Amino acid sequence: MSKKIKYIVFALLTVILFNTIGSYFYKRFDLTSDKRFTLAKITRTLLDKVDAPLTVKVYLEGNFPAEFKRLQIETRQFLEELRAKNANIIIRFINPDNIRKKLIDKGMMPSKLTVEEDGNVSEAIIFPWAEVYYKNKTETVSLLPTGIEKSQEEQLQKAIENLEYSFTNAINNLTQKNQKKIAVLVGNGELQDIYLYSFLKEISKKYHLAKFTLDSVKKNPKKTLQELTNFNLAIIANPTQRFSDEEKETLDQFIINGGKTLWMLDNTQADQDSLFTDGKMLAYSRDLNLTDFFFSYGIRINHTLIKDLYAAKISLATGNIGNQTQFKQLPWLYHPLANTNPNHAITKNVPRVRLQFANNIDTLKNNIKKTPLLVSSALTHKIGTPKIITLQSMTTTPKQEYFNNGVQLFGVLLEGKFTSMYKNRTKPFDLKSFKETSPKNKMIIIADGDVAKNQILKGKPYDLSFDKWTNEEFGNKAFLLNAVDYLLDDSGIIGLRNKTIPIKILDKQKVYTQRTFWQFFNIIFPLICLALFGFGFNYWRKKKYCKKSN
Repeated sequence: MSKKIKYIVFALLTVILFNTIGSYFYKRFDLTSDKRFTLAKITRTLLDKVDAPLTVKVYLEGNFPAEFKRLQIETRQFLEELRAKNANIIIRFINPDNIRKKLIDKGMMPSKLTVEEDGNVSEAIIFPWAEVYYKNKTETVSLLPTGIEKSQEEQLQKAIENLEYSFTNAINNLTQKNQKKIAVLVGNGELQDIYLYSFLKEISKKYHLAKFTLDSVKKNPKKTLQELTNFNLAIIANPTQRFSDEEKETLDQFIINGGKTLWMLDNTQADQDSLFTDGKMLAYSRDLNLTDFFFSYGIRINHTLIKDLYAAKISLATGNIGNQTQFKQLPWLYHPLANTNPNHAITKNVPRVRLQFANNIDTLKNNIKKTPLLVSSALTHKIGTPKIITLQSMTTTPKQEYFNNGVQLFGVLLEGKFTSMYKNRTKPFDLKSFKETSPKNKMIIIADGDVAKNQILKGKPYDLSFDKWTNEEFGNKAFLLNAVDYLLDDSGIIGLRNKTIPIKILDKQKVYTQRTFWQFFNIIFPLICLALFGFGFNYWRKKKYCKKSN
């Protein structure tokens, strides 16, 4: 056997050996600098729980702008990573053109995009949605988070960064067997159900909701506390009536025993209905008897109202033309648009949150970690109460130098081991199981009782994310849903919202102005080089071999 044949046989045997080994051992390597294809530990853990076919239908198929082709590619690549980890994952990309009505009926609304091509502007409609099916259960996944971005490129980047969180959260909802329980407190003048409908309807898809009243505390405080501790989270939405000392101790011990709380409070009474009816109202302090309660956690909610130059608009009647009332949208400085913390999982990529007659929060030094979630702009002014507020004040042009009170805190996350406010104090009722210090716990306090209040349109609740008069979009619902998820998340899924993936986007202006040059460089220039090479090579061959023949 010649040496050449030996080399060929050896090479073939080597290829066969490596293919055989590769069929038994499979490994994917993420060579990207940002590790965008590396799944988080919690994602891998959840995928191990998938023991039956899990089908993902993605409605990103068809003709749409080139930028969002990138979203399609990134989504496909991410889902392929999931399938590589678990063979039960089934992926289907579906063109939604023939099933648009069906998708809309399911709540998957299309997105209208502006397309710039060759200097021309047009519109395109896409359905950036996916559905995940597992064991007779379905989860809907939004692939294009709502928000107010400066450009479609920013929106695309946020969508790609959010892919792992969105799908991991959906898989978690489908695979978890026991729902956590949320108590919606009533009995102290909290918001009625119809005003919380948009918020509560959304969280009821993931958690078990139930009303809970503290009225029975007077008769049997121990039993009331025992029943409350069966819940994982308590939501207190805009109470207007004073809390008794017995009710405070019940809530105190609920927190000390590990219960999470989401507080939405107004320390000022401001009746907006009177304002729109009479053109004026009296804003005055409200005593909820909670000052010492929050002081033990290092928090003080003030009784001042905050005016902010960066405020939401309200729609006011300005006159009539014929029989038609004319409305004008004007900024109402008592409705600040709160900035969200871009560095925290709850508020990252969440649009500004609209507040209404909000108070400010002071933080006090103690061992509790305090993370700002909602803050004002730097152009604010504090208004003491009592104060008569009139719509007529909108006609006065605000002077910037008047708004000199700086950034104000509206919403804060508290984390740590909480100390009971009744430690070393006389207690309203005695408990054998009284605890002075909690395990590691979390609570969120928002100094606006109406942050979760949706509007009513024709007797039905309106989407919390939108204003029915101005059609402006706000981040209220997204913020509150993330807040609930964070408070109840023991696994760390919500932390995936902090994932950052830098995306390099082409400069559209340069692409348009230099298009001809790059088309020539990429298409014509290589052909010219190939022709010159062919001509030169033939010339060299003729010259070389003609000399030899001579």
